[in-house]
Amino acid sequence: MGVIYILICISIFVAAVFLFLFIKSVKNGQFDDDYTPSVRMLFEDELKSNSDLKSNTNTEKTKTTQIN
Repeated sequence: MGVIYILICISIFVAAVFLFLFIKSVKNGQFDDDYTPSVRMLFEDELKSNSDLKSNTNTEKTKTTQIN
């Protein structure tokens, strides 16, 4: 029975150490996202170009129907 108490104490200590390290790393900016903002610009252009292509094909279709 004494072994269970020792294991519980050790597990609480390990959990407290991990919690402390996690909070310390969050405050130091370890989890700040530096990659996504630089890549987001590329994805926005891709979305705009897709919508431009769709609008261009729609205007071309209307032009061809007007000619016919």
